[in-house]
Amino acid sequence: MATLVFTAVGTAIGGPIGGMIGAMVGQQVDGALFAPKARQGPRLGDLAVQTSSYGSHIPKIFGTVRAAGTVIWATDLKESRSTSGGGKGKPKVTSYSYSASFAVAISGRRIADVRRIWADGKLLRGAAGDFKSRTKYRLYRGTEEQAPDPMIASREGIGSTSAFRGIAYAVFEDFQLADYGNRIPSLTFEIVADDGAVNVAAMASELSGGVMTAGSAPSIGGYAASGDSIAGAIEPLIDAMPLSLQEGADGDLRIGSLGEAMVELAASDTGVWGPGDAGGRAEFSRKAPGLTPADITIAYHDPARDYQTGLQRAVRGEANGRAERRAMPATLSAGMAKGFAEYRLKTAWSRREAGKAHIGWREVELTPGRLVTLEGRPGLWRVGRTTFDRMVVTADLLRVPGGAPQIIDATPGRATGEEDAAHGGTMLVVADLPLGDDAQRTKPLLFVAAAGRAAGWRQAELILSYDGGTSWEAVGITAGPAAMGILEQPLPAAGSAMLDLINTIEVALPHDGMWLESCDDDALAAGRNLALVGQELIQFGAAEPLGGGHFRLSRLLRGRRGTEWAAGTAGAGAPFVLLETDSLSVIEPPIAMIGANARIVGQGIGDAAEGVAAECVVSGEAIRPPAPVHLRAIPTATGLELKWVRRSRSGWAWLDGGDTPMGEEGERYEVRLSGAGFERRVETTEPAFLYGPAARAADGHPASISVEIVQIGTLVRSRPATATFSL
Repeated sequence: MATLVFTAVGTAIGGPIGGMIGAMVGQQVDGALFAPKARQGPRLGDLAVQTSSYGSHIPKIFGTVRAAGTVIWATDLKESRSTSGGGKGKPKVTSYSYSASFAVAISGRRIADVRRIWADGKLLRGAAGDFKSRTKYRLYRGTEEQAPDPMIASREGIGSTSAFRGIAYAVFEDFQLADYGNRIPSLTFEIVADDGAVNVAAMASELSGGVMTAGSAPSIGGYAASGDSIAGAIEPLIDAMPLSLQEGADGDLRIGSLGEAMVELAASDTGVWGPGDAGGRAEFSRKAPGLTPADITIAYHDPARDYQTGLQRAVRGEANGRAERRAMPATLSAGMAKGFAEYRLKTAWSRREAGKAHIGWREVELTPGRLVTLEGRPGLWRVGRTTFDRMVVTADLLRVPGGAPQIIDATPGRATGEEDAAHGGTMLVVADLPLGDDAQRTKPLLFVAAAGRAAGWRQAELILSYDGGTSWEAVGITAGPAAMGILEQPLPAAGSAMLDLINTIEVALPHDGMWLESCDDDALAAGRNLALVGQELIQFGAAEPLGGGHFRLSRLLRGRRGTEWAAGTAGAGAPFVLLETDSLSVIEPPIAMIGANARIVGQGIGDAAEGVAAECVVSGEAIRPPAPVHLRAIPTATGLELKWVRRSRSGWAWLDGGDTPMGEEGERYEVRLSGAGFERRVETTEPAFLYGPAARAADGHPASISVEIVQIGTLVRSRPATATFSL
């Protein structure tokens, strides 16, 4: 197409010889800058989808544009595996994760930077430079001095690795693919090639290698130039802007605004002067309205929509005529795109009028692209093809609208992007808790809750050690973010039999992405709002937001699932975790690890290299029977009868009014009596023991005794039920 333009210019200047020279110049420019392939100019769709085909065009980016790239190098997928689960009666699960390393070319000319990056439409890198998925990242800006990437060189060999000089590209190393279906996602980049707006004429001049010089022209926010010719590269702009290509006074080819070099033709100029001809003539015609589009839509990149595609429309009358859609790989505001659509529509209707003007030989330098006015004929006219024959210049004319595109009030529509929240560091709590289903468990359960100190946190990888860090094992990744924080003041002790309506809890959560809600008593009875406070399990019925992530919790149920022993032990700064199934990772230690210290380290994207550690003692709460309750002493004729009520780690919900299931292989208790100068231990298989006269005499007739009752579970003993009785 550039060849045709240059040919027309050359012909108008120097006849057939000039046309030949123009064609040669056009071919030289086109051949030097774009491969001679049968391909149109750039389209928005080309910039949205990542490619990896050999010979794909790499656009030259100007200004700021969001564009996909071309994968120019990649490794095979790397497989890793970890074992997790085994809790809540479920089998252990071996999980496989995959990563890949690859390089993506993003611009055929030097760029300044890359800001945000999206993967399959989801934000991968935020404006602050933080990544939302784990990867190593390096950017090569397309300089002529850039060295080969060291990772690619280590795989391919230093002598076989291209530095891709003059090509801007990004390298992703060990990119974790779990969030993207274990495949390399389609990436789009917010590419900043030049600071500020881009002058369209200056851009075209650079694309031509300086063959064209830049005049005045509109500026746009950004542009992705590609195609098989210079004209193809800027064709979408020419269709929407008043641009022209003209020969300058010094013989250079100048691209600029349409009216840069306007020529006024007087009435006498529209006549033909020749032998025997005393009069002149000009011919004009008009196309039928039905052949002219009445509805024009322009698609563009809208910075107000995270550089996603925007649409602006211009309509004439009832828009019953033809519809036309133009795609511009340009960054425009909604108002500018609306103005371009309106100008394009005005241009289409102006071009219904065409004509031929036969002009005297003095206007032989009237070249294609010039804007002219005709005395006695209203409007502005653009010169198309010109011919010179028998001392007469014949110029093909097209009517064009006056002025330039205007910025028109327009709405960009609502963006579909996601919040760009920083990932933040990891918060981690691990606890051995009496949770899980009612299955006959044979191993302890550790529960890991994790969240971020900022709302953008997603997950962290977990490793576990039982021997003080000498050896470690991978235990998968965290579950979803938990609502967790710290206690702001100590929580006094209270009984577990009734609602605690006296004490309240004040907790601080790290950000507004976490929230606590109230529930009614029926929901409390169903187990709603269960939380860990220190080592005590509580439920809360009322949650009052205090602002800034602070909440006051009241209507408390204390010591849930046998943790009444921990009531009153939580001080200010103790952890608070809302316990929900989808926010807890479960680890099942071997039974032999009871008594060991479990140390968990979490490593998230926002954490330091050493990660974040938490630890707890493996105590076997999930396999521990709860302490007996209702311990009492009844004097009888045969001695002091001790009685109590057992509890079970199975069947926490009392559904039928009958006795709870045993939950152990058999019923056994250890009874410990102590007093001044004596201690007595006995076992019994029923929830009762008679402290008879002979035993009392052997113990020196104590005036009072301290009693501890422990249920002997299948794997772990309960905590003691204690009381002191006077004799």
